[in-house]
Amino acid sequence: MPRLWIDEDECIGCGVCADLCPDLFEISSEEKAVVLKEDPGEDVSCAEEAIESCPTEAIHLEE
Repeated sequence: MPRLWIDEDECIGCGVCADLCPDLFEISSEEKAVVLKEDPGEDVSCAEEAIESCPTEAIHLEE
């Protein structure tokens, strides 16, 4: 099962991931992205787009 996670030290809270995939990510009150679903399931292509779009490469998908 793939696991989606964010390196909080790298995340700048820009919100690109949450804009692209609101079912997978949101911005917390600490202004960092958080993963809503560790297993992206059918949203894996959206997760991959968020990974490509993240300016700090903070989003990871482990197989």
